[in-house]
Amino acid sequence: MVDRLASTVRHMPSGSFAFVMATGIVSTAFHTINQQSISNILLSVAIIGLIILLGAIIVRLALYRGDIVLDVYEPSRAFGFFTIIAGINVVGIRLYSSNAPTLTILMALLATPVWLILTYGIPGTLILRGRDVPVVSEVNGSWFLWVVATQSLAAVAAVIGHDRATEFLGAAAVALWGIGVLLYLMLATLITWRLLSRSNEPKTFSPSYWIYMGATAITVLAGARILALPKHLSVMQATTGFVSGFTYVLWAFGTWWVPLLVVFGFWRHISKGEPAKYETGLWSIVFPLGMYSTASMLFGRQMKMPFITTIGHVGTWIAGVVWLTVTSLMVFRGSRWLNSHSD
Repeated sequence: MVDRLASTVRHMPSGSFAFVMATGIVSTAFHTINQQSISNILLSVAIIGLIILLGAIIVRLALYRGDIVLDVYEPSRAFGFFTIIAGINVVGIRLYSSNAPTLTILMALLATPVWLILTYGIPGTLILRGRDVPVVSEVNGSWFLWVVATQSLAAVAAVIGHDRATEFLGAAAVALWGIGVLLYLMLATLITWRLLSRSNEPKTFSPSYWIYMGATAITVLAGARILALPKHLSVMQATTGFVSGFTYVLWAFGTWWVPLLVVFGFWRHISKGEPAKYETGLWSIVFPLGMYSTASMLFGRQMKMPFITTIGHVGTWIAGVVWLTVTSLMVFRGSRWLNSHSD
């Protein structure tokens, strides 16, 4: 059993923190609609998951650094490490609403240097390291996690800056939001070109493509948090109109993506017969649904657009059902693993 656990840690997917991201944001969604009991349960699960996964990644760094390096060299897996940053910040933002601002600040201070290392280290490695196959041939939806991590930092800076009203935090939040927007436009163009320029197989449309929408959703969330910053800040006087307008455009674009993503799933599982089973990537469906719902409610309230808020309210319950379904599949798979290794 010990050897099996060691092997699990050694080969843990780079995107393992997607579980924490998904659970944390669904907790925030239920908190936003005043379903505190459900929200607190989900928050507890997210915190436990975050602690376990942070411990596992530290062990992996200490004992299996070579495997991590191999993941960084692999374009289809490298960007999964950005889930570490997003997971920490999503839970941190939820803790802020539970009157634990010090924890939020400490978690943001932990996530920031990790973001700096990954945001320059991963693209730099992929660009500069010699390869027989072009990097662009292996691009996939997980690359949007770069955007998600960046916008999670923008959101947490805005959340902390809301009460402290410092010029630095306001400027940092807007700057990170702008970087995230441009990264999204760049990656969306690249990934869409990849989908249109080559024939696609069922395995091509993994759940990671839901991050197409998840990246717009967290950009809307960060935009809503920025719009809640004190209006006297210099950066708000300079950018409020642009942030509010472009945030609405991205909300609309994210909404447009949902039916197309459903079509992708139908084509993959119904038309092509790809078996539906538990995989870590399923959390890449839960997270966008929870993030879209939360972002819609916060942005709708901020802009006084009740129809957007209503969409987010309904979406929260959908995200909750999907979270419960994926969790059940995960527990079932885990129980089978335990039974098969009980000897």
